Amino acid sequence: MQEQHLIRSKGHLHDEHGRLREPGWAPRPPFDYERSRIAAPRLRIKEWDYYLVEDQDYAVALTFSDLGYLGLVSASVMDFRARTFRTTSDVVTMPLGSMGLPASSETGDVAWENGRCRISYSHVPAGRRLSFSMARFEGRDDLECEFLLTDEPRDSMVVCIPWAEDEAAFYYNRKVLGMRARGAFRRGALVHEFDPAGTDGSGAAFGLLDWGRGVWTYDNTWYWAAAQGLQRDRDGREHVVCLNLGYGFGDVSAASENAIFVDGVCHKLGRVDFGIPRGSDGYAYLSSWHMVDEDGRLDLVFDPEIDRTDSIDVAGLISTRQHQVFGRLRGTLVLDGGEELDVRGLRCSAEHIRNRY
Repeated sequence: MQEQHLIRSKGHLHDEHGRLREPGWAPRPPFDYERSRIAAPRLRIKEWDYYLVEDQDYAVALTFSDLGYLGLVSASVMDFRARTFRTTSDVVTMPLGSMGLPASSETGDVAWENGRCRISYSHVPAGRRLSFSMARFEGRDDLECEFLLTDEPRDSMVVCIPWAEDEAAFYYNRKVLGMRARGAFRRGALVHEFDPAGTDGSGAAFGLLDWGRGVWTYDNTWYWAAAQGLQRDRDGREHVVCLNLGYGFGDVSAASENAIFVDGVCHKLGRVDFGIPRGSDGYAYLSSWHMVDEDGRLDLVFDPEIDRTDSIDVAGLISTRQHQVFGRLRGTLVLDGGEELDVRGLRCSAEHIRNRY
């Protein structure tokens, strides 16, 4: 099994030389992120907040990112019944940290707008309130979203990851999964409501946050999967079950980001493999994947429904190739105490992305 270093200390994320103090993982944010202590130019600093809100019929993904030399405001709507998606992005030139992403995933709000987009992410007594609008999201149709995420779980997945080849490079990331989601989105004439109790026929709605801050090397490939929803154990009791799985990004020798969450409690895993099938011309993303871990605690089949693809290429110097696949999981999980949990129809997104920037 991979060594899993649990971070127990507090304080600054970086030492006085701008190096990551302590690689590893934690269930809550252990360190303070401060841009002034980063030993890299502002052009290289990357910050983003990504939210995904979903039920059994629809998902909405919202990305707000400041990548130093450019910013990206992006929204995607996935229709699971029709198996279609739409992604639209707006680019901001040379923000250099001016987009106002907060230094903490636990406090601090986002308030930003330009001529096309308006974003307000705020902490309120009930949880996290998300307000997002984008003009001309699809043709003449605008997109408007109002969501409230509540019932934040006790545990999340926080990782501090360095790069062996670059002392200034680091990845400080927190994934919060399984928050209850309430609200609605409107795209043109389409209005869909998300219900945390699932009484509208679309199933219970959940939301997640992917909060990232860091400095990367130029060419990186990563794999990330996130699942959240309700499942019943073998005694018929209902639980909120979530998965966070990932690899391929930086030096993860101190810890992986892989974990099972049951009712907000973390059950840590070691290395995993997504088992993406191959076809005659590369990966067959819409065929079933076989996800396993190194210790026999994760044995899942991922049945894809939508491959949300996206790509950007600027003069061969800046590029991204993205496959974010949405579908369902079935199989078996083994918790820390040895209990087995059957998974049936758990909503999941799994991505394979290569970035060069």
